[in-house]
Amino acid sequence: MCGISGAVRVAEHGTIDPCALQAMREAMVHRGPDSAGMVVFETAGLAMRRLAIIDVVSGQQPLTGEDEQIHVVCNGEIYNYRELRVLLERAGHVFRTFSDCEVIVHAYEEYGDDFLTRLNGMFALAVWDQRHQRLVLARDRVGIKPLFYARHEGLLLFASEPKALLAYPGFPRALDPVALDQYLTYQYVPTPKSIYAGINKLRPGHALSVEGGCITERPYWELDLSCDATLARTSEVELADQLWRVLRESVRLELVSDVPLGVFLSGGIDSSAVVAAMADLGTSDVRTFSIGFSEPSFDESGYARRVAAQLGTDHSELILEPRMLWELVPSLASLLDEPLADASIVPTYLLSRFTRRHVTVALGGDGGDELFAGYSTLQAHRLAGYYARIPGFLRERAIAPAVRRLPVSHANLSLDFRAKRFVQGTELPLPLRHHLWLGPCSPSERQELLHPELLRTIGSTDAFEALGEHVACSAAYDDLTQVLYLDMKMYLESDILAKVDRASMACSLEVRVPLLNALMLDFATRLPIDLKLRRLTRKYLLRKALAGRLPQQIIDRPKKGFGLPVSKWLGTDLRSLMLDLLSEDRLRRQGVFNSEYVTRLIGEHLQKRRDNRMVLWALVVFQLWYERYLTPEVAAAGTCGPLEAVMTS
Repeated sequence: MCGISGAVRVAEHGTIDPCALQAMREAMVHRGPDSAGMVVFETAGLAMRRLAIIDVVSGQQPLTGEDEQIHVVCNGEIYNYRELRVLLERAGHVFRTFSDCEVIVHAYEEYGDDFLTRLNGMFALAVWDQRHQRLVLARDRVGIKPLFYARHEGLLLFASEPKALLAYPGFPRALDPVALDQYLTYQYVPTPKSIYAGINKLRPGHALSVEGGCITERPYWELDLSCDATLARTSEVELADQLWRVLRESVRLELVSDVPLGVFLSGGIDSSAVVAAMADLGTSDVRTFSIGFSEPSFDESGYARRVAAQLGTDHSELILEPRMLWELVPSLASLLDEPLADASIVPTYLLSRFTRRHVTVALGGDGGDELFAGYSTLQAHRLAGYYARIPGFLRERAIAPAVRRLPVSHANLSLDFRAKRFVQGTELPLPLRHHLWLGPCSPSERQELLHPELLRTIGSTDAFEALGEHVACSAAYDDLTQVLYLDMKMYLESDILAKVDRASMACSLEVRVPLLNALMLDFATRLPIDLKLRRLTRKYLLRKALAGRLPQQIIDRPKKGFGLPVSKWLGTDLRSLMLDLLSEDRLRRQGVFNSEYVTRLIGEHLQKRRDNRMVLWALVVFQLWYERYLTPEVAAAGTCGPLEAVMTS
């Protein structure tokens, strides 16, 4: 695991500055505290910080081939490197190290641009071809590892995090208004945009090449959710057995490590499935890590303990007091150089920090919800079909008014919050309904929230255009499969995986996600929707596959996740922080938001007239980011500063 960065000339006046590359590299020490490397040519330079996982002694990057014409930096792991190495050695290639990433060098030499289709791994990588003066950037299939890029002063710059680009001398800092509109729509900025004007994210499953000043982006892999007729004719028993075998092999591939390794265990079905596969593989001394909450309504630690006891793991647990969570909120901008309004990043960071005290690599259960229909929104979409059959006059004159009159509760995922969201979106086309349910603001709310000058800058650009692009590319054969496709393309990549990457790498912890291994992707995406959501039963086939391998209580329990009492905090422990960050004077100086409308949102929430938790939390997170990265003082200094002491304590 690493932080990578670099530059390539795209115009005659572009100059490769080793000191500037070093500044970019050192902005990501947290991603790679073990060592640093750099190679600089007249027209390009690669730099990296390394967290040593495989071939700790000799696997220093950048890596190069026999004639030193191909150079590679890679953030991530190549899980099938041993098999690829055998093939490449038979073809005559000579390896200098035992590093998994060296196969990238020789695979590029042997297969050209097709080398990417042969990699099973999580990665963001850069290949510099000195002979042809060509740079290739690429991300893994679903975007487990991030990669940002921007043009600046005749160069194309790239890095694992935006803060490394901001560290390049003279790099401009400016807000992208369209990206802000998207952030308020989705609670994250979907790829390919970033919150910074001029900085883009490379799409998952894509490669970007630079040659002769020309920049070209192309897909090398596409998510295909069209149902496989062969699987559709196979019995459930056989498919459940196949799923278990694929899970077991995916986990086996991702266990390779030369440093201590553990597993995040929440007690949910996905992380428990990973631990069950490890136990079945005969992995000795499996170490599992979980966090619990002192507040019983949020605590799931008992489920994790039960799984650990049955499977015989060496289990470690950290119980969190509410104060440990909300006291971390002011430091969120140290984790996030792009705003992300997913409050679960707080416990994810604390779990990562706790785990890093014991191991360097952890496996997690992310991806199971998107692959196997684990989210309650899937059930809600199915219920929306039944709701639509109720006569319109009853819905409009009786049900909707009754829902709007429900008393406001600040409890986590309260009945009134869920019911009002449900009724609000049922009349919309499914893709819009889905993201209206999930996001902080509706289009009309964003019109009131954003400053008029900013709205004029955005113009006619629609925040849902990013959604429309994915809908147009989807080969899904029904509406619910299309929802899974959208979740994979947007929510998984830009929220879930981004959250885990930032939280874990701030602690120098590598997190792997075997449920998103290429083998599992290939199998699970071809399953019919009825084997994922059977009536209202989520993860139907996965539950079948785990029967007898996990306690039935774990298999049958509903999903909970890292729920946090954000609504309550905004009225109590975080009230003063919210009022300060969203004060009318501050907002008027910034000129980003309509201060009068924000004041109204705050008043409604504090007086319990309306639950505005999502939009207010999104605004608090944005303001924390803005104060750290875009205030005039920070921009003039041209630095972001190191991670806060609280983040590494």
